[in-house]
Amino acid sequence: MASSSAAPKFTVRRRPEVLVAPAAPTPRELKRLSDFDDQVGLRFQIPIIHFYRRNEYMGSKDPVQVIREALAKALVPYYPFAGRLREHDGCKLAVDCTGEGVLFIEADADVGLEHFGDPILPPFPCLEELIFDVPGSSAIINAPLMLFQVTRLTCGGFILALRLNHTMADAQGLTQFLGAVAELARGAQAPSVLPVWKRELLEGRNHQHPELVHNKSDELVHNKSDEVPGSDTDTKASSNMLPLDNCQLRSFSFGPREIAAIRAQLPPHLQKRATKFDTIAGWLWKFRTVALAPHPDEVMELTVLVDARGRSTAAAGIPTGYYGNAFALPAAISTAGELCRNPLSYAVELVKKAKNQVDMEFMRSAADLFVLRRGQSAPITAGMYYLTDETKARFDDLDFGWGKPVYGGPAEAVGVPSLPWLASFLLASKNANGEDGIVIPICLPGPAMDRLVEEMTKLVRLSADVTLLHQPNVFPVKRSAL
Repeated sequence: MASSSAAPKFTVRRRPEVLVAPAAPTPRELKRLSDFDDQVGLRFQIPIIHFYRRNEYMGSKDPVQVIREALAKALVPYYPFAGRLREHDGCKLAVDCTGEGVLFIEADADVGLEHFGDPILPPFPCLEELIFDVPGSSAIINAPLMLFQVTRLTCGGFILALRLNHTMADAQGLTQFLGAVAELARGAQAPSVLPVWKRELLEGRNHQHPELVHNKSDELVHNKSDEVPGSDTDTKASSNMLPLDNCQLRSFSFGPREIAAIRAQLPPHLQKRATKFDTIAGWLWKFRTVALAPHPDEVMELTVLVDARGRSTAAAGIPTGYYGNAFALPAAISTAGELCRNPLSYAVELVKKAKNQVDMEFMRSAADLFVLRRGQSAPITAGMYYLTDETKARFDDLDFGWGKPVYGGPAEAVGVPSLPWLASFLLASKNANGEDGIVIPICLPGPAMDRLVEEMTKLVRLSADVTLLHQPNVFPVKRSAL
């Protein structure tokens, strides 16, 4: 990887970590995680970070004290977070609700908010100082399930950074919990959304007879070559894709003009039906493939994260307040040749089709598959790419009394640091006029990155010809090395 161009280092002074326990007695019980929570690919820690400006209306209130006290109160209804994970029944995870608490660190840094750039976006300098890895705390089993660090800044602002054991919750579930902490910090007597456990909703069926698992589960991840548009069932392509090492990191911005310019390339029916995510995801999948220049028969797979909340069939859906992992990962699949040759609408339609598969039957079949393949990791190929819309989690809405954060979201620029080219986040941002936009940090090898920048430059030029009533400023391409 190329060397970092981060800002100069700064000093963080930390007090010894403490455990924040629930503010009132909580039940002592063992609560099983769902088979969605229990999948091997979620046994890691999610780092999240928020930057807050000084707020004169808060007077002398200390964010450390305010957040710590609100956290203790929130852990009463959300008491499983204060417990510890155990393994039972052959690697099956369950929460031992011990009430021990979550780790909390109080800290001060010798820099102000301006040190982190404008706009504030990942990668962040000295991240390891802002989310300190307390020795032994990053284990999945028998360790605290969350770690909080509140770092005061010289400007009067502060940074709230935290780490979550992903088996306990997804981004939506974490935001729900943090929203409860924020409400209590602002003086509420109780959270407006009460937590719902009900992890049995996403348990696999036929635990005792995995051979009876519904065939649909295999369809979720196994797409035979005759199911991939344009593929040759008798010939396996020998990949000539660029080596996916020595990657560069650059952030691509999509403002109202860029999104309108992409929509203008779609047929009328798609202009009306395609969401902002569909539009950006289709464009990025197509032109990232063009930039990588793979063999025309290479299978390219765009996996998108879809929150299953609010999606139901005749059977009961996922209830309001559910904070476990409840996301699906449907995939849009095409050969590189078809993806590059066809108009943009081809990619956008495939993204929409993949997303529309997700319902409760899809989720239950996926849970069946996790049971059948318990302990196995999914294979990774060079043609895979994961895209997650973090703007849906609304980390940037969390107000602990100091207003909304300048930045709130993933602490790392890429989804899988060990494979930086594999995954990207859609992050909320604003242009110079304060209008909402999307920023996507992307890692690619140098030659591919140059080609993707060229395609983005064409889009920016095209966007200049798109007339919008409010005439917003164009989002530039921000370049930074990783």
